[in-house]
Amino acid sequence: MTHPHNEPPLNPLPPVVIALFLVIVGLEVAFNLGARGLVGGPQAVGWRLGTLERFAFSAEIFDWMRESGRWPIEHVMRFVSYPFVHASFTHALFAGVMLLALGKMVGEAMGSFAVLLIFFVSAAGGALVYALTVGGSTPLIGAFPAVYGLIGGFTYLLWLRLGQLGEKQVRAFTLIGFLLAIQLIFGLLFGANAEWVADLAGFAIGFVMSTILVPGGWARLVDRLRQRN
Repeated sequence: MTHPHNEPPLNPLPPVVIALFLVIVGLEVAFNLGARGLVGGPQAVGWRLGTLERFAFSAEIFDWMRESGRWPIEHVMRFVSYPFVHASFTHALFAGVMLLALGKMVGEAMGSFAVLLIFFVSAAGGALVYALTVGGSTPLIGAFPAVYGLIGGFTYLLWLRLGQLGEKQVRAFTLIGFLLAIQLIFGLLFGANAEWVADLAGFAIGFVMSTILVPGGWARLVDRLRQRN
């Protein structure tokens, strides 16, 4: 099989996926260089901590906003800013790699706008569910709830594909089952981490959103509603 000489060997990543990845990794590079005293001077050692305090999602702050009825923008933005702040370079790298892989697949099928929408809505929804169910003083950080939203999108695409092939659609949930099993094992070995609640919520939100965002999804939804009426 021959290919045109000007055709890339791999399909390019959607620009929005690259942009999200660069923000995540760029911050980690800055934090690590600052911690080693290579940039930013003496104050750079505290860059990560300062960023966490300013941009991490806090259930306690959310409770205060609900009780007081005040919603300052610097705290509301935490719903969508926390995915860009991580505990370590390894934490960010794992999230970034998953973002690239899943963002590429979802972006190719649904478009760049769908990737952005799923990413940020899943992040915000995951944080909301985390605050309402887990709460506590432990801040929520990292891109995994948003990435799990993209996993939800990928799962829906696979679910549709298996249905078209006449195969068991439950197989589409193999990836999320595997990831949750890994989280359970790590929780048993190294201590439980309630962030899985936000991850699972992000997955559910991404899956549901994809039913509309996938090409033809809105038309199918309208047809179903008409049939019920």
